[in-house]
Amino acid sequence: MIILGISAFYHDSAAVIVRDGVIIAGAQEERFTRIKHDPAFPHQAIVSCLKLTGCTLSDVDHVVFFEKPFLKFERLLETYMTFAPRGFTSFAKAMPIWIRDKLFQKSMLIDALNKLQPGFDLKNPLLFSEHHYSHAASAFFPSPFERAAVLTLDGVGEWATTTSAVGQGNQLAITHEIHFPHSLGLLYSALTYYCGFKVNSGEYKLMGLAPYGVPKYAKLMLEHLIDIKEDGSFRLNMQYFDYCTGLTMTNARFAKLFGAPARDRESELTQRHMDLAASIQELTETVVLKLARGLAKQTGEQNLCLAGGVALNCVANGKLHRAGIFKNIWVQPAAGDAGGALGAALAVWHASLGQPRVVPKLSGGATARDAMQGSYLGPESSDQEVLSTLTQAGAVFTRLDDAALVAQCATDLAAGLAFGWHDGRMEFGPRALGARSIIADARSPTMQALLNLKVKFRESFRPFAPIVLAEKVSEWFDFSGESPYMLMVAPILERHRLALPHSDKFGIERLNELRSSVPAITHIDYSARLQTVHADTHPRLHALLTAFDQLTGVPILVNTSFNVRGEPIVCTAEDSLRCFMGTKLDRLVIGNFYLRKQDQPERLVKEYAHLVPAD
Repeated sequence: MIILGISAFYHDSAAVIVRDGVIIAGAQEERFTRIKHDPAFPHQAIVSCLKLTGCTLSDVDHVVFFEKPFLKFERLLETYMTFAPRGFTSFAKAMPIWIRDKLFQKSMLIDALNKLQPGFDLKNPLLFSEHHYSHAASAFFPSPFERAAVLTLDGVGEWATTTSAVGQGNQLAITHEIHFPHSLGLLYSALTYYCGFKVNSGEYKLMGLAPYGVPKYAKLMLEHLIDIKEDGSFRLNMQYFDYCTGLTMTNARFAKLFGAPARDRESELTQRHMDLAASIQELTETVVLKLARGLAKQTGEQNLCLAGGVALNCVANGKLHRAGIFKNIWVQPAAGDAGGALGAALAVWHASLGQPRVVPKLSGGATARDAMQGSYLGPESSDQEVLSTLTQAGAVFTRLDDAALVAQCATDLAAGLAFGWHDGRMEFGPRALGARSIIADARSPTMQALLNLKVKFRESFRPFAPIVLAEKVSEWFDFSGESPYMLMVAPILERHRLALPHSDKFGIERLNELRSSVPAITHIDYSARLQTVHADTHPRLHALLTAFDQLTGVPILVNTSFNVRGEPIVCTAEDSLRCFMGTKLDRLVIGNFYLRKQDQPERLVKEYAHLVPAD
């Protein structure tokens, strides 16, 4: 049986195909349209997933959408009635769109599917899952646990913003909910907006900025913005927020509380903004830890699964891991709305049809550690496609066998060169996990600045994550266990840290201080966002790290997404070549094809970063 899950019309539209309980394919629409966080119906993602599955729409047994539009419409109406007449302007703008498009999403979805395959006729009625149930299903059903507590946190679904659930076998039941407008995700987004970053993408920046500040506003936030109970349940003081009735996240009262208007995007970041980031990060961690403790007490479960946009806050995840509230924690790598497509499909297979869970076998026959297969669920560039792309472009390349490629790349990386690395199936979710990555030497004291300013074209304070051999992670970081999806932050061990000279510097002025023997991945607070690399899920990347370790004694490389600021992660060989030639990267690897920047014809150089909108 084939189930197609779809998420669309807000942000991060995506498609997923589940066949007989096994996740076969998943992709986000942005990777194909090159529009970051593209909310449009995922035409190209569906086509890609069908191609990977080897079927057509006519072969699909069930199509399921990740949320229920009528419940969302109910929230819009009820929110307006609660706050009326405030917010009439935003209500008047939203209502025609809802009536024209979203209220009739069922017919819209069927029409869109018919455009993909004219004459297509659904075998079964179009299905709709609830938003947070989709998140919870995406967290529990692919996890390695037979039973677990499940916590989902995001901005808002239909009504729910936070849910707790319990999963056992093929059953999943939501037990508690917190409803809109009380939302930890929207509170974090409100501070994202207030600090001058773009909502639904700038939250990563706020998290990265937090260690440069001190949480001096946390008490003020607790006194005025949020009331947190001992079990983690909370309520926001809506007098300070405008997202229910206006076109902005915060209002004048919020600005007065913190002593200044919202920062203009791209303007100077001050110590005040860093302190605000530190404060909301600490507050978020407090809520997450209390929710987890309350959930552990209520359920008695030893395992925890996480999903929803807030579950991408890897700093909070790391604190939760170290707190030891649960014995094991598993976070869905596509924790945001894209993952809702996956959860909706799995909910149909398990919860609706009563089918058992299936943990797939790896190519070597071993049982996978979870059902996500490393989250390498997207399309792959075949040798023929790569050869055609490079030849037509006039690129100069060498084709190497696996052993020669790994040896050459390890040598180049040890010499300080930065790579575009395009290998295997594309990742599903927001993180580059070594399939569409930029990789470099973590030992380099200048690599963070180089990658931020001359490759990624982004803010200098943004940290970079390490990829590390799974079997050696505990030799370098205060972390035991696995973090294959780059969703846990852990401190680097004391023996790898460097003593800092006495300095009167503070905040962003401390950016270039060398803190460890791997400075390119060591954040200002000695932390790092870990990705453990396993030989069974990504053998070539594991082989590269092993070879680099043999050369240098360091089993760690920098890993960041293969794109520039404001652009989605690369998808095709053409995307990778364009990004390579438009940045200061030294080498490009696509499969077994190896390119040196200095060998390429001048006409391929494309300084295109200024054409990409800021994120």
